[in-house]
Amino acid sequence: MIMESVVSELEGTLLKTKDPFSYFMLVAFEASGLIRFALLLLFWPVIQLLDACGKPDIGLKLAIFLATVGVPISEIESVARAVLPKFYFDDIDMEAWKVFNLGDKRVVVTKMPTVMVERFVKEHLLADEVIGSELVVSRFGFATGLVRDGEFGSSACDRVVAMFNGQKPTVGLARCVSDSPFLSLCKEQVNAPYMIKEHTHRPHQKTRPVPVIFHDGRLVKRPTPSTALLILLWIPIGVVLAIFRILVGAMLPMWAIPYMACIFGSKVIVKGVPPPPPSGSNGGVLFVCTHRTLMDPVVLSTVLQRSIPAVTYSVSRLSEILSPIPTVRLTRIRHVDAEKIKKELSKGDLVVCPEGTTCREPFLLRFSALFAELTDRIVPVAMNYRVGFFHATTAKGWKGLDPIFFFMNPRPVYEVTFLNQLPAEATCSSGKSPHDVANYVQRILAATLGFECTNFTRKDKYRVLAGNDGTVSYTTLMDRVQKVGKTVRKVVGTFKPFVFN
Repeated sequence: MIMESVVSELEGTLLKTKDPFSYFMLVAFEASGLIRFALLLLFWPVIQLLDACGKPDIGLKLAIFLATVGVPISEIESVARAVLPKFYFDDIDMEAWKVFNLGDKRVVVTKMPTVMVERFVKEHLLADEVIGSELVVSRFGFATGLVRDGEFGSSACDRVVAMFNGQKPTVGLARCVSDSPFLSLCKEQVNAPYMIKEHTHRPHQKTRPVPVIFHDGRLVKRPTPSTALLILLWIPIGVVLAIFRILVGAMLPMWAIPYMACIFGSKVIVKGVPPPPPSGSNGGVLFVCTHRTLMDPVVLSTVLQRSIPAVTYSVSRLSEILSPIPTVRLTRIRHVDAEKIKKELSKGDLVVCPEGTTCREPFLLRFSALFAELTDRIVPVAMNYRVGFFHATTAKGWKGLDPIFFFMNPRPVYEVTFLNQLPAEATCSSGKSPHDVANYVQRILAATLGFECTNFTRKDKYRVLAGNDGTVSYTTLMDRVQKVGKTVRKVVGTFKPFVFN
């Protein structure tokens, strides 16, 4: 059978979760904040009661209203672009998607506003069209919390009919016929378990959804009602615990931190043999690390029980102040950065993360080749971490809170794996190009962690998550004052003829 078209329900079919409430909780938390997050959770029993009383549409509209009213539509779009895809992807029902992906034309029907799901279903589930509700937006760009009339239930059927010009779609996918009225429009209805007896594969058909490599947001777990309640109860405790952990770490000598970390719930797992401290006038080794969080160089120094400087790029001033190790701020001007790194290596060991930014998923970004040009004494270090509640990285948020969020987790765990120093024949001294050396280091680190290598860069990450290329401006306070002064003079100059005539 040739599947010309497939229409599938999103909730409960392509996604395992039937109730979209947790996704509204994510929008409330990431687009608005903790107060809206708590308010929406407070109304969860009311939404459940409406559902039990046979009024699921009213409960859904209430959830949409509480999650979006007064929120700039740009913020909702940002959350849909940077935060929600990861949680959707983890919730995919692969058997349903395999059937869905057989169609030449693939349409998704969802209970959620289109703006929340359209990017994900088109880019990752490879859908062609989305049928969902549309948020009403004020002329000032704020969501009113309302959806356009008649966009639930039977209206979805009308839109399916209109999309196919009155023709019947080939296959309809849904977990339950009674909850999905559009199934009656399809030639064949497929319910769980999702299987098609005979079908023809399309050429170059993908075997899995497009993975989510970059994502943002602070929450690690999808906030179901029970998880959301646990997060709210933990936050006050976590803030106090984070401040205490940071203060204790700042006061203790480096050798004592691992022992105190165990007492306060943290854990560091060390594999491999670290090199000895530098001796003589040969300079130090360059520790080339995978970049998972802001804490990578700090944890490495803690394991080695000595303070090792780290090169940084977009670290906030607050993080630099709180850092127990020296930091060397790069400019992204190649010759300037090269001189800085050479100078630090002449003094001793140095830590560098050539990916240039963090990546949460099991992928390594492309390594900058600069480090390979500057020294042959290279020690690759595979860094990884596990946290329970909060991510310690952000693309759009304030990076100064990264260490706070890391230490707010009940039991943060770090894994540090030291690889052997690169032999001379694997470095530039043997005639290899810096790019070959960088790619080799990336491959062996990826193999150690079980990750995949990619050609993505910092710019790719920030274009996806923040809509910019991740460039940081390093102007001084005086430069900023002078820039403001020029702007003021320009404005005054514009109005001068009107003032003095």
